[in-house]
Amino acid sequence: MAPLVTPAVEEDVATGDAVEPERPWQTVVWDDPVNLMSYVTHVFREYFGFPRAEAERLMLKVHNEGSAVVAEGPRERMELHAQAMHDYGLWATVRQAPR
Repeated sequence: MAPLVTPAVEEDVATGDAVEPERPWQTVVWDDPVNLMSYVTHVFREYFGFPRAEAERLMLKVHNEGSAVVAEGPRERMELHAQAMHDYGLWATVRQAPR
């Protein structure tokens, strides 16, 4: 008899969706009508330590495209980043990176 093998897929408790643990997670910052572009750039520089050019590039992506991925890695760290963005008054979510 062949041994029982558990697939490397878990279920997200909140959504019930299948989650592949080996795929990284992302923190996404979304555009909003409240925060100034200069403030978003400031947050990216202060919190993530991005150089000015990278912070401005990401801010413009948020502004022009509606969102930008600002970090990628383990789910718990991405959730901490999203909470930090909320603490700064920015709208952020966490998602698993696309395949």
